Amino acid sequence: MKSTKELFFKKCSLCLLLLLLFSGLYGLAQNKYEREHRIKKSQFPEKALTLIAEKLEDARRIRFYREVDSAKVSYEAKFKKDRLRYSVEFSEEGDLEDIEILIKEVDIPEDTFTNIKNYLAKAFTKYRFRRMQQQYPLAGNTPETTIKNAFQNLMLPSIKYEFIVAGKKEREYLQYEIVFDAEGSFENIRQSLPPNYDHVLY
Repeated sequence: MKSTKELFFKKCSLCLLLLLLFSGLYGLAQNKYEREHRIKKSQFPEKALTLIAEKLEDARRIRFYREVDSAKVSYEAKFKKDRLRYSVEFSEEGDLEDIEILIKEVDIPEDTFTNIKNYLAKAFTKYRFRRMQQQYPLAGNTPETTIKNAFQNLMLPSIKYEFIVAGKKEREYLQYEIVFDAEGSFENIRQSLPPNYDHVLY
């Protein structure tokens, strides 16, 4: 018969193995694998086009994309309007998810940006900003209200700041997508592999 000690160590080994397995799966779930294809306007959800039709009338550099990442399929309309660069994201069904505006450091309130930099200084030994965006999620509003708020560029308590950051923790830089709230408090982070863009129309 096996001793109690041997059985104990076998059970511990099994528990450790399961823990490592689930940790690995959780780690994979925190990564963002993204592939973005340029598509024709006719391939964009009709429901989504109807919602933003008015905003596209005098916009420039209008592009439509279908994006597939590790979690979902979505659609994005990207364009320039009133000197701002917008990205309007929809679900596969054409429901509005959020609106993002490309921004610079000067567009973020000083206290908010200080909080963001404090977080990054603790999280990484070194870091570089790749992209900054001001994000308007639905946050309980109707799609129409969210669009109105975003295109008026309102500074609301519900907005988010999304950063793409090249961060160094040990030897190499990795790319991360990090979201902060309107006050600059950390909300979430995930490793973001460089997107595989395919801008060929199909």
